[in-house]
Amino acid sequence: MQKAEFIIREFKPTDLNDVVSINRKCLPENYAPSFFLEHHYENPKIFLVAEVDGKIAGYVMCRMEFGLSNFKKMFARKGHVISLAVLDEYRRRGIGYALMKEAMKNMAESGASEVYLEVRVSNHPAISLYKKLGFKPVKVINRYYADGEDAYLMAVELKETTPT
Repeated sequence: MQKAEFIIREFKPTDLNDVVSINRKCLPENYAPSFFLEHHYENPKIFLVAEVDGKIAGYVMCRMEFGLSNFKKMFARKGHVISLAVLDEYRRRGIGYALMKEAMKNMAESGASEVYLEVRVSNHPAISLYKKLGFKPVKVINRYYADGEDAYLMAVELKETTPT
């Protein structure tokens, strides 16, 4: 199969049905449509979609927070990756990586000094992707998910400019 080209762009409200559908197909954690719209209106530069031939193939939804650093004993402006999903038929093409790189760059430009996320301890492909992006496991959060599965809290410190 030929590798399809993709573009990364900001989410638009007209993408909502596709993003909700991807969320439901790919992840056990499902969010209400209003949750996606709320994140879009609060953080439009860090809610991104990947488009292949006019079809939404994946998304990353993030938010900015202020709280204790995952690296230093101080407060920090942090980016939080809330949800990342790519449809099965578009996986292993670099789409998840590209979505994360662009979101991390945009979070750095918004003043984040670090980015963190939670990931199921059983989700080895996602953990591998996050490690490739420089994330490190910070701690295990016991019974984080509704089904009782543990999560890794993973984080990465951002440089002044994130390399491409």
